[in-house]
Amino acid sequence: MTKLEYTFKYDRLFKMLFTQYPELLKQLVAELLGIAIESIEEFVIKNPEMPPENLEDKFCRLDINMTVNGQRVNLEVQVKNEGDYPERVMYHWARDFSSALLAGQDYSVLPRTLRVHWLSVLSISSCLTARSIIHFSSPLR
Repeated sequence: MTKLEYTFKYDRLFKMLFTQYPELLKQLVAELLGIAIESIEEFVIKNPEMPPENLEDKFCRLDINMTVNGQRVNLEVQVKNEGDYPERVMYHWARDFSSALLAGQDYSVLPRTLRVHWLSVLSISSCLTARSIIHFSSPLR
């Protein structure tokens, strides 16, 4: 049997497939969020690059970054263990979350900001449960 050179664990293939077929991506996101596809009124695939504010700051590149019904949603595939995955996940989440407001906007309008990660490296996934959920939210929202 021939071994496939690329699989959907390969982040470029993952990104190419889902950005070229947005309806397929929309179906996947509806399943992941547990919502009916018909309920998705806003679905925008955004630029996955988050440039730094200052030259010395860290540059972030996401796999698939989008807005779904006002929520910020990011899908990521990670194949290699670079030793800092949990910290990188939190850094990318914090950058995305903190860039959601424009000058003068009230903090109460901050959108829900979600990350979904497919991990294929055992040493990465061993530091997280099969479904790790970290909530930073007010009980009133």
